[in-house]
Amino acid sequence: MILSVSRRTDIPNYYSEWFFNRIKEGFVYVRNPMNAHQVSKIDITPEVVDCIVFWTKNPEAMLNRLDELASYDYYFQFTLTGYGKDMECNVPHKREKMIPIFQELSKKIGMKRVIWRYDPIIFTKKYTPEYHLKVYEETAAALKGYTKKCVMSFVDLYAKNKKNMELLDSYEIDNNELSAFAKKIAGMAKKNGMTIASCAERIDLSECGIEHNCCIDKTLIEDMIGCRLNAEKDKNQRGECGCIESIDIGTYNTCNNGCRYCYANYREESVVKNCEKYAPESSILCGALDENDKITERKVKSLKEKQLSIFDVAIF
Repeated sequence: MILSVSRRTDIPNYYSEWFFNRIKEGFVYVRNPMNAHQVSKIDITPEVVDCIVFWTKNPEAMLNRLDELASYDYYFQFTLTGYGKDMECNVPHKREKMIPIFQELSKKIGMKRVIWRYDPIIFTKKYTPEYHLKVYEETAAALKGYTKKCVMSFVDLYAKNKKNMELLDSYEIDNNELSAFAKKIAGMAKKNGMTIASCAERIDLSECGIEHNCCIDKTLIEDMIGCRLNAEKDKNQRGECGCIESIDIGTYNTCNNGCRYCYANYREESVVKNCEKYAPESSILCGALDENDKITERKVKSLKEKQLSIFDVAIF
């Protein structure tokens, strides 16, 4: 099983104490986003978790507790953009705070296990292509030697973020401009020792030096754990998404980053209400079980292939 922590909220930033408590107890309850009274009990012991994928804009709260993850393989998807407080309301200053945190995390766990996400790319009157290129070049130079890979994407419109995106007055650029922009980004990444890939993009940017890729990356995980995985594409994600199957333990409408483009927070009043329910000792994030809940133990297992194939054996 691949554990996603989390597409739905920034657990490393705001709920790391809760997460470490869940690791100690070896299980977590997760409410079904489509049916509030369906709750899954999920085993998250090292015997069944092949890898943990963390998603965050600020993992500072975890830096001094990483030794508690010694029994697990894991890596971080660390989002670091050039947006200010008008776009990412509660994310600290990038140059003064977040770049040093990225560098510290990389020193602790190794550059292969920290993926830099520069996404989503949004074009507005303030955040022009020229602005993004300038920020990307500066950030890539600062992260040289601290990561081997950058993942980028252009913003997607969802029903849940459409209104906010309209308020941002964002715009699209034509394909020629997009290609020129992508080529410059790719060149900057290469110059600083990084490969660059796109995340769930419909457009093919391979001619620009940017390959299609994914966030929960089978090849990366297999290389990290030294074992092949019997894992399929995640059917719960969009068709363009190449991520392999995983189980997410987050909860929508609980992230305090306040990003204007976010699809996981779609009711501000719900975020406030849910965050008030946060209890680190609870078995479920930002909530509690009640008598109407139906709890089902989800069947989970390791995806590691137990037997060697002929491709894994050197023939002399």
